Amino acid sequence: MATESSEGEEEGKLMGGNQQLTIDDEDLREMAKKAAWSVSSCKPGNGVTSLRDDNLDTYWQSDGAQPHLVNIQFQKKVKLQLVVLYVDFKLDESYTPSKISIRAGDGFQNLKEIKSVELVKPTGWVYISLSGNDPRETFVNTFMLQIAVLSNHLNGRDTHVRQIKVYGPRLNPIPRQPFQFTSREFITYSTVR
Repeated sequence: MATESSEGEEEGKLMGGNQQLTIDDEDLREMAKKAAWSVSSCKPGNGVTSLRDDNLDTYWQSDGAQPHLVNIQFQKKVKLQLVVLYVDFKLDESYTPSKISIRAGDGFQNLKEIKSVELVKPTGWVYISLSGNDPRETFVNTFMLQIAVLSNHLNGRDTHVRQIKVYGPRLNPIPRQPFQFTSREFITYSTVR
Protein backbone atom coordinates (compact mmCIF):
# COMPACT_ATOMS: atom_id res chain seq x y z
CA MET A 1 0.00 0.00 0.00
CA ALA A 2 2.15 2.91 1.23
CA THR A 3 4.26 4.15 4.08
CA GLU A 4 2.87 6.23 6.90
CA SER A 5 4.54 8.82 9.03
CA SER A 6 5.12 8.93 12.75
CA GLU A 7 5.59 11.99 14.93
CA GLY A 8 4.90 14.13 11.83
CA GLU A 9 8.51 13.67 10.63
CA GLU A 10 7.76 12.44 7.14
CA GLU A 11 4.59 12.28 5.15
CA GLY A 12 3.11 9.01 3.98
CA LYS A 13 1.01 8.66 0.88
CA LEU A 14 -2.02 6.40 0.86
CA MET A 15 -3.35 5.34 -2.52
CA GLY A 16 -6.75 3.94 -3.39
CA GLY A 17 -8.91 2.59 -0.57
CA ASN A 18 -10.68 -0.65 0.31
CA GLN A 19 -14.33 -1.20 -0.58
CA GLN A 20 -14.81 -3.54 2.40
CA LEU A 21 -14.05 -2.61 6.00
CA THR A 22 -11.90 -5.45 7.36
CA ILE A 23 -10.86 -5.29 11.01
CA ASP A 24 -9.56 -8.13 13.16
CA ASP A 25 -12.24 -8.18 15.87
CA GLU A 26 -10.15 -10.42 18.10
CA ASP A 27 -7.40 -7.82 18.42
CA LEU A 28 -9.22 -4.49 18.00
CA ARG A 29 -12.48 -2.93 19.18
CA GLU A 30 -14.32 0.16 18.01
CA MET A 31 -13.82 2.90 20.60
CA ALA A 32 -15.78 5.81 19.15
CA LYS A 33 -19.05 5.08 20.98
CA LYS A 34 -17.31 5.94 24.25
CA ALA A 35 -16.38 9.42 22.98
CA ALA A 36 -17.92 12.86 22.57
CA TRP A 37 -17.66 13.93 18.92
CA SER A 38 -17.61 17.48 17.53
CA VAL A 39 -16.66 19.16 14.26
CA SER A 40 -15.29 22.63 13.53
CA SER A 41 -18.15 23.42 11.13
CA CYS A 42 -20.84 21.71 9.08
CA LYS A 43 -23.59 22.35 6.57
CA PRO A 44 -27.09 21.86 8.05
CA GLY A 45 -27.98 18.15 7.95
CA ASN A 46 -24.36 17.07 7.32
CA GLY A 47 -22.91 17.07 10.84
CA VAL A 48 -21.33 14.62 13.25
CA THR A 49 -24.19 12.10 13.08
CA SER A 50 -23.42 11.56 9.38
CA LEU A 51 -19.89 10.41 10.34
CA ARG A 52 -21.21 7.75 12.71
CA ASP A 53 -24.42 6.43 11.09
CA ASP A 54 -22.80 3.47 9.24
CA ASN A 55 -24.33 4.78 6.00
CA LEU A 56 -21.89 5.38 3.13
CA ASP A 57 -24.45 7.57 1.32
CA THR A 58 -24.33 10.27 4.02
CA TYR A 59 -21.34 12.48 4.83
CA TRP A 60 -20.05 15.26 7.03
CA GLN A 61 -19.62 18.42 4.99
CA SER A 62 -17.57 21.22 6.49
CA ASP A 63 -18.62 24.83 6.07
CA GLY A 64 -15.81 27.27 6.68
CA ALA A 65 -12.09 27.92 6.48
CA GLN A 66 -9.51 25.12 6.55
CA PRO A 67 -8.36 23.23 8.49
CA HIS A 68 -11.58 21.28 9.01
CA LEU A 69 -11.54 19.47 12.35
CA VAL A 70 -13.15 16.36 13.80
CA ASN A 71 -12.64 16.19 17.58
CA ILE A 72 -13.02 12.91 19.46
CA GLN A 73 -12.86 13.31 23.26
CA PHE A 74 -12.89 10.51 25.83
CA GLN A 75 -13.79 10.78 29.55
CA LYS A 76 -10.77 8.72 30.52
CA LYS A 77 -7.45 7.98 28.87
CA VAL A 78 -7.80 5.31 26.19
CA LYS A 79 -5.44 3.35 23.97
CA LEU A 80 -6.03 3.96 20.26
CA GLN A 81 -4.36 2.03 17.46
CA LEU A 82 -6.15 2.71 14.18
CA VAL A 83 -8.26 5.39 12.47
CA VAL A 84 -10.34 4.33 9.47
CA LEU A 85 -11.98 6.86 7.14
CA TYR A 86 -14.37 6.30 4.27
CA VAL A 87 -13.84 8.86 1.52
CA ASP A 88 -14.90 8.75 -2.13
CA PHE A 89 -13.00 10.76 -4.73
CA LYS A 90 -15.22 9.42 -7.55
CA LEU A 91 -18.35 10.93 -5.97
CA ASP A 92 -16.95 13.90 -4.05
CA GLU A 93 -14.03 15.10 -6.24
CA SER A 94 -12.84 18.47 -4.86
CA TYR A 95 -14.52 17.75 -1.50
CA THR A 96 -12.21 14.76 -0.94
CA PRO A 97 -9.44 15.29 1.64
CA SER A 98 -5.90 15.17 0.25
CA LYS A 99 -3.85 15.96 3.36
CA ILE A 100 -4.79 14.89 6.88
CA SER A 101 -3.10 15.50 10.21
CA ILE A 102 -3.94 13.35 13.23
CA ARG A 103 -3.26 14.90 16.63
CA ALA A 104 -3.51 13.53 20.16
CA GLY A 105 -3.36 15.00 23.65
CA ASP A 106 -5.17 15.62 26.93
CA GLY A 107 -7.37 18.33 25.39
CA PHE A 108 -7.42 21.22 22.92
CA GLN A 109 -4.59 23.02 24.74
CA ASN A 110 -1.86 20.40 24.17
CA LEU A 111 -2.61 18.48 20.98
CA LYS A 112 0.48 17.14 19.22
CA GLU A 113 0.62 15.84 15.65
CA ILE A 114 1.28 12.10 15.60
CA LYS A 115 0.60 11.39 11.91
CA SER A 116 0.50 13.36 8.69
CA VAL A 117 -0.90 11.52 5.68
CA GLU A 118 -1.45 12.45 2.06
CA LEU A 119 -4.37 10.75 0.30
CA VAL A 120 -4.15 10.24 -3.46
CA LYS A 121 -7.64 10.07 -5.04
CA PRO A 122 -8.97 7.65 -2.38
CA THR A 123 -12.20 5.74 -2.88
CA GLY A 124 -13.14 3.46 0.00
CA TRP A 125 -11.88 2.75 3.51
CA VAL A 126 -8.50 4.30 4.28
CA TYR A 127 -6.57 2.82 7.23
CA ILE A 128 -4.25 5.06 9.24
CA SER A 129 -2.18 3.29 11.87
CA LEU A 130 -1.38 5.29 15.00
CA SER A 131 1.64 3.15 15.90
CA GLY A 132 5.06 4.77 16.01
CA ASN A 133 8.39 3.83 14.46
CA ASP A 134 9.41 1.87 17.57
CA PRO A 135 7.79 -1.65 17.50
CA ARG A 136 6.88 -1.18 21.18
CA GLU A 137 4.74 1.85 20.25
CA THR A 138 1.69 -0.03 19.01
CA PHE A 139 -0.90 2.49 20.21
CA VAL A 140 -1.45 6.06 21.41
CA ASN A 141 -2.59 6.61 25.00
CA THR A 142 -4.78 9.74 24.95
CA PHE A 143 -7.86 11.62 26.14
CA MET A 144 -8.46 13.27 22.78
CA LEU A 145 -7.90 12.62 19.11
CA GLN A 146 -8.27 15.30 16.46
CA ILE A 147 -8.47 14.62 12.74
CA ALA A 148 -7.60 17.77 10.78
CA VAL A 149 -8.27 18.02 7.05
CA LEU A 150 -5.54 20.41 5.91
CA SER A 151 -6.33 20.41 2.18
CA ASN A 152 -8.61 18.82 -0.41
CA HIS A 153 -8.11 17.47 -3.91
CA LEU A 154 -8.36 20.02 -6.75
CA ASN A 155 -7.94 22.86 -4.19
CA GLY A 156 -11.46 22.29 -2.86
CA ARG A 157 -12.58 24.44 0.06
CA ASP A 158 -15.07 22.30 2.01
CA THR A 159 -14.64 18.60 2.67
CA HIS A 160 -16.72 15.41 2.65
CA VAL A 161 -15.90 12.48 4.92
CA ARG A 162 -18.47 9.68 4.81
CA GLN A 163 -17.51 7.62 7.88
CA ILE A 164 -14.88 7.59 10.63
CA LYS A 165 -14.10 4.68 12.91
CA VAL A 166 -11.51 4.61 15.69
CA TYR A 167 -10.10 1.34 17.05
CA GLY A 168 -8.10 0.43 20.12
CA PRO A 169 -6.60 -2.83 21.35
CA ARG A 170 -8.92 -5.24 23.13
CA LEU A 171 -8.50 -5.19 26.89
CA ASN A 172 -7.87 -8.91 27.02
CA PRO A 173 -5.05 -9.81 24.61
CA ILE A 174 -6.07 -13.49 24.63
CA PRO A 175 -9.44 -13.99 22.88
CA ARG A 176 -12.21 -16.03 24.50
CA GLN A 177 -10.35 -16.29 27.80
CA PRO A 178 -12.63 -15.81 30.83
CA PHE A 179 -10.11 -13.80 32.86
CA GLN A 180 -7.62 -11.06 32.11
CA PHE A 181 -3.93 -10.94 32.91
CA THR A 182 -2.85 -7.52 34.14
CA SER A 183 0.94 -7.64 34.06
CA ARG A 184 3.40 -8.34 31.26
CA GLU A 185 4.95 -11.16 33.34
CA PHE A 186 1.60 -12.98 33.74
CA ILE A 187 0.81 -12.57 30.03
CA THR A 188 4.20 -14.11 29.19
CA TYR A 189 3.29 -17.28 31.08
CA SER A 190 -0.32 -17.53 29.93
CA THR A 191 -1.56 -20.27 27.60
CA VAL A 192 -4.55 -20.71 25.36
CA ARG A 193 -6.38 -24.04 25.33
